[in-house]
Amino acid sequence: MKRNLLTILISVAAAAITTFGIVSLYPGKNAASTVFGADSTSQPSIYKTVNLSQAEYPDFTYAAESAVEAVVYVKVTVKSSYGRDQMMDPFFRFFFGDEGMGGGAQARQASGSGVIIREDGYIVTNNHVVENAEKVEVTLNNNKTYEAVVVGTDPATDVALLKVDESGLPTVPIGDSDQLRLGQWVLAIGSPYDLRSTITAGIVSAKGRQMQHAQGELKIESFIQTDAAVNPGNSGGALVNEKGELVGINTAIISQTGSYSGYSFAIPSNLVRKVIGDIIEFGSVKRALLGVLMQEIDSKKAEELKLSAPEGVYIVEVTKGSAADKAGLQSGDVITAIGSVPVKSMAEVQAKVASYRPGDKAKVTVIRDGETLNYEVTFLSSEDANAQVGADGSVSFYGSTLRKADEKVLKRLGLKGGVLIEEAGTGKMRQSGAADGFIILYVNDQPVSTPQDVVNIAKKAKKSVFFQGVTSTGREAYFGFGKE
Repeated sequence: MKRNLLTILISVAAAAITTFGIVSLYPGKNAASTVFGADSTSQPSIYKTVNLSQAEYPDFTYAAESAVEAVVYVKVTVKSSYGRDQMMDPFFRFFFGDEGMGGGAQARQASGSGVIIREDGYIVTNNHVVENAEKVEVTLNNNKTYEAVVVGTDPATDVALLKVDESGLPTVPIGDSDQLRLGQWVLAIGSPYDLRSTITAGIVSAKGRQMQHAQGELKIESFIQTDAAVNPGNSGGALVNEKGELVGINTAIISQTGSYSGYSFAIPSNLVRKVIGDIIEFGSVKRALLGVLMQEIDSKKAEELKLSAPEGVYIVEVTKGSAADKAGLQSGDVITAIGSVPVKSMAEVQAKVASYRPGDKAKVTVIRDGETLNYEVTFLSSEDANAQVGADGSVSFYGSTLRKADEKVLKRLGLKGGVLIEEAGTGKMRQSGAADGFIILYVNDQPVSTPQDVVNIAKKAKKSVFFQGVTSTGREAYFGFGKE
């Protein structure tokens, strides 16, 4: 009896061990498996299946539930006159839609989104959301509504900062947009079509995108392109990563219908962080300039320069006295990285430089004659970079060369004093209407007699610089430009 019982126990144990061995060798339904096959030559081929374990699917619940509390609904009352050109602007149509295309002066309400970035009531949104606003109201996810004031705006980056009188508000931590990778999952949060706190998901489709704008209009753009659904009303809302960090501010879509049809665009968080930091600290944006004229690199240019790939940005010209010139950059260099962050297009260079303030230092990596070199650049302000004094006493001013007008010329034209535009150049002065031989008599209605007078008045101007004077033939003329 005992012998039979022992035999039974040994048999059970052996069966269990055998079963365990077979199961351990057999792939589970959620595990990645390898399948062997054979081709026509009877040689084995190996194919790998994809792991479809539930744990591998992205989980957005934390990011969505935490970030949505800090995304607000923005209601704006605008009273202005809209012309045909403005109606055709993609930002305007994205925000206001196609209604009222006839234009005319009228009070109207529109809506957008915003993101709380500080507990004491600072909210970031788009400039085009609050532009010309007479009244701004924000509604939190808990349905509390506050009247907001516009602290500052930056049309060049399309960023605006609002403030509400409240404390202890929920916020979204600002992430590092430079670390975003193509194909990475992101969430778009906003209030499209007045549908509050709407969340959509997509991936990063591209980086460093730009849009077309009016000639001469300053725009600093290196958009994050995603396929997350974004519609009118999302503008100014949050683009967050899987950790719930703010990586962008949703700004626009490309669409044939005015609604979502595939791709949306967001301002990178690193650029947003710098702009709002300047507005809070200084009241305006401190713009750093590198001082180079750039060109994209295509396959033909890469072959000409003997580059391994058509990447980086080619320096066509270095402005004399600029930050790039003082650091040692040269015409013909190829910029490949700024601050150790790779750059592959002019948009990325522009956006990266815009993330610095005047006086900041950064390592700029270039390729010169096949050799990789690093230079430390100290960025200049727009005023410093656009008002360089030459050894001969001339002043480089926004691409032109200024000099005190010769006494003989002044006498011939019957003038007591003035500043000669010796060369209008190819920059902002030429684009605004300046010509060789023009004599500047007034800048912003103030008389000038030396180039330094022009520089000093221009530095103090907040928005625009207006020039009055005479042409080389003595005909009265004027021109001007905006500083931003």
